Formats: sequence, C-alpha cells, structure tokens
Amino acid sequence: MKNLNYFFVLVMMAGITLNCAAQDKTTTVPVYDEALARKLGADEYGMKKYVMAFLKSGSVKIQDSTEKANLQAAHLKNIGRMADEGKLIVAGPFLDGQSIRGIYIFDVMSVEEAKKLTETDPAIKAGTLEMELRPWYGSAALIESLRIHKTLEKSSLIR
Repeated sequence: MKNLNYFFVLVMMAGITLNCAAQDKTTTVPVYDEALARKLGADEYGMKKYVMAFLKSGSVKIQDSTEKANLQAAHLKNIGRMADEGKLIVAGPFLDGQSIRGIYIFDVMSVEEAKKLTETDPAIKAGTLEMELRPWYGSAALIESLRIHKTLEKSSLIR
C-alpha cells in the first residue's frame, strides 16, 4: 500500500508536469526559446533531472509545544535558505495528516547532493522528520516557480 501511495504521488506529479508543459495548439503556437532553455538547464524536451524528497514522520515525537514551535521555525528557515540558494524549488506539506508529511523538489543532479542538503534540516537532525530521496525528471520550468512565488506571497511563512 505504501508503494502504491508513492506511485500515485509520482504519477500525479508527472501528470501535472506534462499538463503544464502542454500547449493548446488551437490558440497558441509555442515558440522555442533556446536562451531560456539553456538558462534553465532544459534538455530537448524542456525537461531536466531533479531529486524529490518525501518528508516522513520521524521516530522522535516532541511533546513540548514551545520546543515543537521552535523546531518548526528552524525547519522553515532552513527551507528558505535552500530556496534562496536555488537548491530547493518546491516545498510544501501534505494536508491529510498521514506519515508522509510533505515534499521537496531539489534542483540538484544527484541523490547524494540532496542528502547533504537534507542533513542541514533541524527537524532531520532532531529525528522528527526523515527523508526518502528519489531521482525525478520534470519540466525545467519548475525553476521559475521560485521567482513567480515571490510575487504572489503577501507574507512569508519562512521569514
């Protein structure tokens, strides 16, 4: 069942990526932008390699509400730092209260590089979260989501 959940999430993400990359040819003729493709690291299909992380509940359960809030603030600050460095392009929690708590999508070439980044997370260090890292292939346009997001947020969860 657990593998089926992972499979469902990956299929859903792939579908979203392909849907975002699709163009309505009746109204828009796509114009290939070689300079942008090169800048974003796109291959001939407009795609690139990433590493996806599934953030799972760890073995450590913190009961103290102040300690829990401080750890969450440090976790969010770390997310902001990785995003500011251009290494983390998507992050967010799942809202269903299950053991897989959220995802990251890292703009790195290897699982090993992503592992080093996850080891900087205070929640990982504390054992309240664990990471499962998987290589992933998606639209190179995802990188632009960081820039666009900054124009959408009225206030920040992180800063």
